[in-house]
Amino acid sequence: MIPAIQHRLDRFRQQQRVRAGSLITTVFGDAVLPRGGRIWLGSLIQLLEPLGLSERLVRTSVFRLAKEQWLRADAHGRRADYVLTAAGQLRFEEASRHIYASHAPLWDRRWRLILVVGELSPREREHLRQALAWQGFGSLGGDCFVHPSTGLETVFDALAAEGLQGLLGSLLPLLAADSRTARSASDADLVERAWNLDRLAEAYAGFVAEYQPILAELRHHRSARIEPQEAFLLRVLLIHDYRRLLLRDPGLPEVLLPTGWSGQAARLSCRELYRRLEEPSEWHLDAVMRLADGSVPAAQADGFERFPVDDPLSVLPL
Repeated sequence: MIPAIQHRLDRFRQQQRVRAGSLITTVFGDAVLPRGGRIWLGSLIQLLEPLGLSERLVRTSVFRLAKEQWLRADAHGRRADYVLTAAGQLRFEEASRHIYASHAPLWDRRWRLILVVGELSPREREHLRQALAWQGFGSLGGDCFVHPSTGLETVFDALAAEGLQGLLGSLLPLLAADSRTARSASDADLVERAWNLDRLAEAYAGFVAEYQPILAELRHHRSARIEPQEAFLLRVLLIHDYRRLLLRDPGLPEVLLPTGWSGQAARLSCRELYRRLEEPSEWHLDAVMRLADGSVPAAQADGFERFPVDDPLSVLPL
């Protein structure tokens, strides 16, 4: 095994506490969704065991995700596939647009606002804040949420899928005027108030420091063969770590980001490494991933090309 890959996998296995539910969410979004969005529980256990996740931990985490309505069980005799629910698939598809994008979105210079205009309990307000943060919204106080580019209709559909249908009547969506003509706080001031970009930049720099040594080894030893299992395991950790950063990232257009934004370097590193891992990791999925009826779920188009090869970004220099 390539030393830098071995080091990354070993460090993950040595963690005192693993958020198995979050890791399983990554596997569903990156590996299961492109193959039909379902997997036999026994196969999922087999895929994750080399990362140090016990059968009991995987089962408990999957049952919890089902209780939270991310997944549902589909019985086949004594076995069961776990399948993405409609709400779960909607959330995964939205996340995929951010994870595998080749570049930051263009901006029409119009802020999207959601105002709380009705009475919400503290619990409802916190649930709303978390759901909107998942979609990249910043908060301007407790009653105003802001985003630079999302579709407000899509946001409300996602909130309904989250079980927040009863709150929608208390929310007012607004599309601000072009910020070049609006007489309001500057865009930079608004970004500073709504998001902590310094902390996010540090996290992105840490991601680059984690995975750049692996890229350096793979570039230097071009003939080195990556074993299918290690490629899959590293691919899981790569997307898991990147996805966790994107959960905190509002996806601001480049014009709103600081010069030398480390999120761009992280995207480039993730994209290049993912491309190098994709083919051998798919071989591993062909060998291990099964449905409850014993069949192998084939890769299929899910509407999201993973890091398209024809995008204009160049790879990072060593």
